[in-house]
Order: sequence, then structure tokens, then C-alpha cells
Amino acid sequence: MALRTLPSGSAGRGDSAREPRTGAAGSRRAARQPRRKLPSWVPVDRLAVLLPLARRMRPDYPRPGRQGFRRWIPSWRQLVGSLLITVGLVTTGLALAYWRTEIPEDLNSFATQQDNVYYWDDGSVMARTGWVRRQEMPLEEVPEDVRWAVLAAENASFYEDPGISPSGIARAITRMLGGGETQGGSTITQQYVKNAYLNQDQTYSRKFTEMMLALKVDNKFSKDEILEGYLNTSWFGRGTYGIQRASQAYYGKEVSELNASEGAFLASLLKGAGLYDPALGGGNRERAVERWEWTLDRMVEIGKLSPAERAKFTKFPEPTEVTGGRTDLSGQHGYLVELAKSYVTRSGKVSDAEFDLGGYQIYTTFNKKRTDSLDKAVHTARAKLDPKKREEDTFVRTGAATVGADGKILALYGGPGFLKQGFNESNAVTVPAGSAFTPFVYAAALSEGVMRERQGPRVPVTPSTPYDGRHNASVMTPEGPYWDRNGRVVKGKNDGGKSWGESITLREAMVNSVNTPFLQLGMDVGLDRVRRHAVNAGMLPSSMGPQVPAFSLGTSTPSAIRMATAYGTFASKGMHTEPYSVLRVTRNGQEVRLPAVRSQRVFSADVARQVTDALEGVMEEGTGTKARVPGVRAAGKTGTTQDNKAAWFVGYTEQEATAVVLYRMDLRKLDLLPLDRVAGAEAGTLGSSLPADIWRDYTEGRTQGAARP
Repeated sequence: MALRTLPSGSAGRGDSAREPRTGAAGSRRAARQPRRKLPSWVPVDRLAVLLPLARRMRPDYPRPGRQGFRRWIPSWRQLVGSLLITVGLVTTGLALAYWRTEIPEDLNSFATQQDNVYYWDDGSVMARTGWVRRQEMPLEEVPEDVRWAVLAAENASFYEDPGISPSGIARAITRMLGGGETQGGSTITQQYVKNAYLNQDQTYSRKFTEMMLALKVDNKFSKDEILEGYLNTSWFGRGTYGIQRASQAYYGKEVSELNASEGAFLASLLKGAGLYDPALGGGNRERAVERWEWTLDRMVEIGKLSPAERAKFTKFPEPTEVTGGRTDLSGQHGYLVELAKSYVTRSGKVSDAEFDLGGYQIYTTFNKKRTDSLDKAVHTARAKLDPKKREEDTFVRTGAATVGADGKILALYGGPGFLKQGFNESNAVTVPAGSAFTPFVYAAALSEGVMRERQGPRVPVTPSTPYDGRHNASVMTPEGPYWDRNGRVVKGKNDGGKSWGESITLREAMVNSVNTPFLQLGMDVGLDRVRRHAVNAGMLPSSMGPQVPAFSLGTSTPSAIRMATAYGTFASKGMHTEPYSVLRVTRNGQEVRLPAVRSQRVFSADVARQVTDALEGVMEEGTGTKARVPGVRAAGKTGTTQDNKAAWFVGYTEQEATAVVLYRMDLRKLDLLPLDRVAGAEAGTLGSSLPADIWRDYTEGRTQGAARP
């Protein structure tokens, strides 16, 4: 189609400026520049139509034919065209931005990090660990009234909006353009996106990214999933993230126990805990009450709370001023936490990496009153030490543990404080048991009998069976005296070199802590059998000493926890339960499976009774009289070593057993040092009276406390 030639005079205003030049000069220029031919693929017919149209659409600006400022006023066609172009460009830009926006795979560290909460056996908070105080809870655990209190206060149209609020965004933009902070106008989805994926910077670019992500998140996740994430990542003040920890911090209870009134107050904190937490003073309470009333009224307005239900909430639900619970690991708390954590990771098959992500609620067996009482008793005894005046009082260390007859670890003393010394002395397997081990030799003999002739019959043993109690009595085998590797006859030595005669009953030997009878008794029973009974009672196989005659006098190195456990087997009439420190574990409300607690019989009830009878004699008339507590029927045993490098006292009642160990060790060298003259003791005194003092003061303090009304 040929181009149509405009008729003469038909040019519009300003067209004369675009007419081709005529004359000789124009002809010569045309001759020098011949017309180019268009490629064959160019649609000439379409160009014939579009080019004139493009020329007509090109805006004449400044507008010709106008004078002065009017030349700069666009026509309505220009305004509409500019608006359409702008809208098109903006729409295209937003579509492109949405297409390029991707939801990050990794959440912010504080959005995923939680703290682990440890509880005493009565359910009160013992300690919290972790950088962030937050606990995730499934949405179904949050009461519906509490959810709607938050929605009423923050985003009532949450379940209908697309993740953003155009009107809210407009208000936010107005604030930004007016010089205000770039906040406000955010839906719950936007707030969740900010908490979970972005930083808290108040910038235009962050706000734009937030809106794009909110649209994406709203399209990918369900509304309930978004609300759950929001409630679990929001800041509520008092150092807490998430509504579960907020419920504990402000009302001392689980979120599932909140009502609409309490939920309305917690919802107000989302506007800024610094303005609405009454504990922070100022006009906070007045603002909190006003916001609380508004939120409840708003719930009625949107149909999520009936007027009758609203009428019940007339009194402001005052939050507690004390949030409770320790957040540090000072004192004994660190030892308790580490022991419980070790149990969870080992028995619950939870890796350290997974555990450190947090979110665990660990309900321990530890009793706060017992722990405090044991700590006080140890400090009272250690006050007798004076390292500045006596070199013998340097490096003196104490470990102690109380274990219930049912295996629960109730209390422990691990050292001067976890932050001062991480080494837990109650769980250390470095100190020999000494003569505190002899009850297990006695129990093995009562259970197994003895064999004095090679391949001969086993002969029953009773508490009245006589044994040689002389100092330096030779240890005998069926073939004769026992010779050590140096070619010397092994002989038993009693404390203080005292001889108790050629014949002393086993009960008397136990009551008076006579060594030589038990040295021989272990050989007669069989050291392998003694070892098996000690392990069955609760000692660790790895702590067992070599099977030589001295084994019966306590070359094994059980911890205070394991020693208390083993003695607890006698307290429970021969039934053994492995010690445990955790009752149950949950993670974000979901139960973590732990192995079932089982007891097994390792001694007959009669054997346990006979051992207890002898150990009660120790308390009444033997070496443990100093630990006796009036009105308390207890059994116990002192423990010393022949090289005087350890001192024990282990005592028990029907309910529990407590082991106390005292020793000297420079932790830089890990060598045991003698206890000679510790706390001003007389020269030549074996062991120390401090373990018995600790047991007595601890038991006395608890029984007196229990007797008070």
C-alpha cells in the first residue's frame, strides 16, 4: 500500500517545521544520499499505518501555540497518557519484583533459636539456657480466645486479607513521606515476615521487601501456619519471644491456661512492651488497662466474644512482677543442668546440635530444698578449712549426692560453683571408695557364700560368721598365703594398726570398720563375684578396680552419685533402679520419649536387711556415731583408704541415700594428695570427719525443716 499524500493546506499547527526542504541544496543532498531500501522482512504495510500514528501520538511539549506558563500545562490527553504509562510501568515493576522475590530457606537465628527450660521436681523453673528466651507452641495449644485477642488488636481481617493491607500501606507511606518512622500499616503476615526473615531496620527497601515477601508467604502457607509462626516469634518484653514464654513471664503458667482477658493484655504488649508492661512504671499500667479494654471491646465488635462473656472481664488481669526462674548457671544450678542435659541427649537419643537449637522443657528429679540444704551443709563444713594458715587445707574438694530409693537423683553438690569450676565433683570417678566399699563384699558373701577349698563346696555365711581380725593377718588362698608380684605375702592392715583378735564376727567387723576380715572375705567369695554384685547394685563397670586382694577394700573409684545409688539398693530392700535425673522431656509441647524406669532385684530382701542391720550398728555404736541424727533411723558407713587420700560417708534411710566424699587434688595435675591434718585434725588420723559432719547437718536440716508447720 502506497503512503497517502496529505492534501495541500491540511498540515496541522507546527507541521510546517517538519516539511522537507526544497531547492538546489536539498536536491544535491538527496542526490548524495540515495533512499535506502527496507529489508524484505519488514512489514511495509504495517509501517505505513503505525508510523503516522506514532507521529500523532508523540506529545507536543512544551505545547506549541501557547504563550507563557500555559505552554507548560499538559493537556488532558497528556495527563491520561502519562498516568497510564506510569501505572503500566509500576505494575510491570511490581510483577517483576514479585516474580524475583524468593522466600528464604533459613529463618533468622532468633526466629528459630529457643531456650531450654529446666524445672525442679515440683514444676517450678530451675534454670533456662540459650541465647533467646523463646519456646515454640503449636497453634492448637493457644486458646482460641487468646488468638482472637491478638487478631482483634493487630489485624482483624487477617483471614481475609492477601497478606498486605493497601490502606495500611498508604498510611505507612504517608508517614514516611511526612518524615515519620517507616512503621505502621503492617498486617500480621508482614510482621511475621519481618520477625522470621528480615531485620528490624526501618528503611524503604526493607519495607518494600517485606510487602513482597508477605504476598509470597500468604500464597505459600496457610493462615494458621502464619499465625502460629507470628505468635512464636513476636517480642513480648521481659526478655521473651513467643506467647508461651510471655505467658510464663507475665502470669507464671502455660499459654494453654490463659483466658481471653489475659490474652488481651498480652496482645497489648505487641505494640511495645516498654509502653504497656506495668512493672516498668510510669503511665504503663494506665495505657495497658486502656488497651486491654479496647481489645476486649474490639473482640465483641468483630463477633469473637459475646457481650455476656465480655461482661465477666471487669478487673484488669494484673501480671506478676517477678518472672521467676534463674537464667544463669551459677552455683549448683550449672551442675544440675549439665547432668540433666547429659541424660536427655544420651537416653532420649537427642544430638547435641539438635538440643542446642532449644525448645526443650526438661522436668528434672532435683529437689530445690534438698539441694539448698546440701549446699548449706557443705559450706558449713568447709568453713573449718583455712588454706591461708594450713597448707594441708589447700585443694580440698567435696562432692555429694542424694539419690532416692527409686533411682531419682534428688540433690547434689558438684563444687564451689559451675561458673568457677565446671568439673563436677559429685560425678567424678577419680576417688577410691576405700572401706565404704566393704558392704558390697559383705552382701556378696551373704548372697553367694564362700569357698575356702579349691573346687570345694560353697559354705553359707551369716552376720555371726567369725573371721580373723588381727592387724597384719595374712591373706590366704586354698593353696596358702597370697603372694604379690614382688614376692611378698599380702597382709591386711587395720586403721590405726589395731588388732581385733583372731575371731570377730562379720557384723562386728562392719560396725567397727575392721579391714582384715573383709580382705579375706573377698578372696573367699571370689573377687569376680564381688565385682558383679557391686555393679548390679549400681556402680559402673568402668570404675571397678583390678581384681587383687585390695579390691575388697575399695580400690574402685565410684562417683558420689553411683555410691549413693548402690547404697540405695540396700535402702530399697535389694531392688536396684538405675539413677536418673529427668522425669520427662517435651519439645514445643511434644513428648520426647525416654526409656522406662525399671527396677530389678539384685539382693534378696533378707540380705539387704542384714546389711542394713550392720550399717545401722555403725551409726549407733560404731565408726559413724558422729553422723547420728536424733529421731532419724539411718544406716551408714565411713570410708577411708590406707594411703589416706580419700574420706567418705554414705548414709541412708528407707527413702534415700546420700554419699559425701572429700579429697585433695590439684586439678592441674590430677594427683590425689594426702588428707593428713586437714581442718586441723590430729596427726595420724585417717580420713576426715567432715563428710560425716556434712551428712549429719544436711539430714538434720531437712528433718527439722520438714517438722516445721
